[in-house]
Amino acid sequence: MEMAVTIPTLILVLLAILEVVVVARIQLELVAAAREGVRVAATAPAPEAAVAAATAAMSPQLAQRAKISVVRPSVVGRQAIVTVSLQHRLTTPIMRWATVNLHGRAVMRVEK
Repeated sequence: MEMAVTIPTLILVLLAILEVVVVARIQLELVAAAREGVRVAATAPAPEAAVAAATAAMSPQLAQRAKISVVRPSVVGRQAIVTVSLQHRLTTPIMRWATVNLHGRAVMRVEK
């Protein structure tokens, strides 16, 4: 009788842990992509170069779903901001209906 309650609960906990790991990995990838994009945005005046750098830093599956925004002032010393956002649908079969909004943001001063 106790096993009938324990095993499904254990499976749910393991699935939740797996989902947290997947979401954390995606979040780290978005932050890394934003960092790569802002490094380029700080030195190159064209926002397209920063978008290309951020896209190249992500896996192809995430790159096609992610939205990248670049704010790059033309004044040296001001802050360039790159934000990479993504709406992620959870992968666990029980939680497929839920989505999580993830964002990676990086800021760096414009150098030239």
